[in-house]
Amino acid sequence: MVWDKLAGEVIDGKELSQREALDILQSSDDDLLLLLNGAFKIRKHYYGKKVKLNMIINTKSGLCPENCGYCSQSIVSNAQIEKYNMLDKETIIQGAKQADHLKVGTYCIVASGRGPSNKEIDHVTSAVEEIKGKYKMKICACLGLLKPEQASKLKGAGVDRYNHNINTSKEHHLSITTSHSFNDRVNTIEIVKKSGISPCSGVIVGMKESLEDVVNMAFYLKALDADSIPVNFLHAIDGTPLEGTEELNPRYCLKVLCLFRYVNPTKEIRISGGREVNLKSLQPLGLYAANSIFVGDYLTTKGQDSTIDHKLIEDLGFEIE
Repeated sequence: MVWDKLAGEVIDGKELSQREALDILQSSDDDLLLLLNGAFKIRKHYYGKKVKLNMIINTKSGLCPENCGYCSQSIVSNAQIEKYNMLDKETIIQGAKQADHLKVGTYCIVASGRGPSNKEIDHVTSAVEEIKGKYKMKICACLGLLKPEQASKLKGAGVDRYNHNINTSKEHHLSITTSHSFNDRVNTIEIVKKSGISPCSGVIVGMKESLEDVVNMAFYLKALDADSIPVNFLHAIDGTPLEGTEELNPRYCLKVLCLFRYVNPTKEIRISGGREVNLKSLQPLGLYAANSIFVGDYLTTKGQDSTIDHKLIEDLGFEIE
């Protein structure tokens, strides 16, 4: 495969076939720089050399009734994590102040649980309204399965984006969780779209799925027309059902990022959870395919110092959007 040629065809409107997408994941490590060059050609065409920064605040930790096998906050997890109910509004707003200081473009308000109560929706919307009055940043909410009237309230308060990941392929879903269906997740994404909020939906790679599953994830998200696609790489946490799972290496992770760029050329591709522990010293190369990263900590795991991320972007000759 001539990756540069394929990249040019993608820019001209070509849609990859399943076979071509699988070829990316099965490509030789010797071709990795050529593959990345093609991905960068697409990325640069649509996003130049700009990098979008995102930051999470975990506003409600643990206490989740779902049985997702990767999650330290689920009911089946014995992970030693901090558990607490919804943070007060002042703390959420203070998080936005920190995000603004770090040049973050999108501040992500995340809460564990199957879905938010109406009281929690009111709490989040009140905080969002104040944040929007103080800072020029986008707000993303990630609160679980959503009802149409809840989506409308979030939209009215100024929420720009809603994240609800498909996490894995439809075929692999039951191997990861049985407490909700793949279609439950898709339904929330569709509700978000109908409300006028930008849909954000992504995946977790490294959960014992097949290469075909990973390809299917990329095409599912293309069909859903998700505006932003966070690509997480499993950081297996002790005490979860996936404890000890170590299927990934940095080169494969880069191929996955290239896959999502080639299949979803116009979309924001974000390197998300597990970036530091899976891409390791090859983290900078990920931004030749992706145009977005999280800075700071994740939900229950630590990220690297944000100053390192700023320096990484500067050293690449890229710039923060």
